[in-house]
Amino acid sequence: MVQLSRILFRKYGNFVDNLRVYVRGGSGGMGLPRLGGHGGNGGDVWVVASKKVTLKKVKDKYPQKRFLAGAGANSSVRALKGERGEDKEILAPVGVTVTADDGKIVGDLNAEGDRLKVAKGGYGGSFHSAFEPTKGQIKQIRLDLKLIADLGLVGYPNAGKSSLLTAMSNATPQIADYAFTTLRPEIGKLMYKDYKQISVADLPGLIEGAHINKGMGHKFLKHLERTKQLMFVVDVSGFQLASKTPFRSAFEAIQLLTKELELFKEELVSKPALLVVNKMDLPDAEDKFAELKEQLQNPAEFSHLLADDMIPKNYMTFRHVVPVSALTGSGIDYLKSCMRESLDEDDAMENKDVHQQRLQTLQTLKHNSHTSI
Repeated sequence: MVQLSRILFRKYGNFVDNLRVYVRGGSGGMGLPRLGGHGGNGGDVWVVASKKVTLKKVKDKYPQKRFLAGAGANSSVRALKGERGEDKEILAPVGVTVTADDGKIVGDLNAEGDRLKVAKGGYGGSFHSAFEPTKGQIKQIRLDLKLIADLGLVGYPNAGKSSLLTAMSNATPQIADYAFTTLRPEIGKLMYKDYKQISVADLPGLIEGAHINKGMGHKFLKHLERTKQLMFVVDVSGFQLASKTPFRSAFEAIQLLTKELELFKEELVSKPALLVVNKMDLPDAEDKFAELKEQLQNPAEFSHLLADDMIPKNYMTFRHVVPVSALTGSGIDYLKSCMRESLDEDDAMENKDVHQQRLQTLQTLKHNSHTSI
């Protein structure tokens, strides 16, 4: 069985996951009509992905949130071709989507060093513009962070997501016997003995209505968009958020979580998923787990347990259903191996597809070269 040697845990204190900033490209330099001199172009503004920064650091370092590129130099007798203005770079964390004020996506920064031009500099004055320069672009843009992780934990508050991460390792997230214990997203890095790493995003527990932004639902649901797979975590005994809210069985919790994801973004429910059934140390847990397995085999038969508007269009199918006790550690090793197996399965499929595409390209090139001969 694959063992974890350690887990690295990263907390997002005072978490900032979106930032609106003002950007302005540099103005072009004046041309020189007497000698036909060309003014320098203004500098551009770029957003560049870096693993060393957070949006909070950007916000703290630039409280005005204004980024201006340098102006192009005027043409002169000494330098007929004016120097280009200096570019301005905004370092942003990997995983940022850049959006214009009108809502159009400029692009994504998915890897270290990815770059996006967000404001173009103006042109220097030349013969074609009567030696008059143009101004640089001025925009308001939004930097929106979506955490990138292999697995995203999905569950209601107090399902035991934080305890689960602790049981897998020596990590110490904030845990207490009340509903909202994870108050900001956290990323756990699981290191296996063969040095394979798996990252797990632990998001604050969802509440019913998260898709319409209840309990800051949108703020956290969006982080699931870039996780490769989902890992549902439910309490085998069911869950009740407060005395005034209805009690939900484990089966109902799974369907309601599915519905929340579906209403937020339907593509989320097509992601590969695992189900962790926690708190198996509780009395009658085995009976409740047996009942849950039966319900999951034919969920439509048990849809009468839910109100019509709470039934998802499509029921989730789970690659693995793993009973665990985060308290006693029972089932944790098996869960780790299931996580690894599920991700390795996807990697193998991805590599197979890439190999097939390359083979097809080579065959096409070979066919074309024979035809041309």
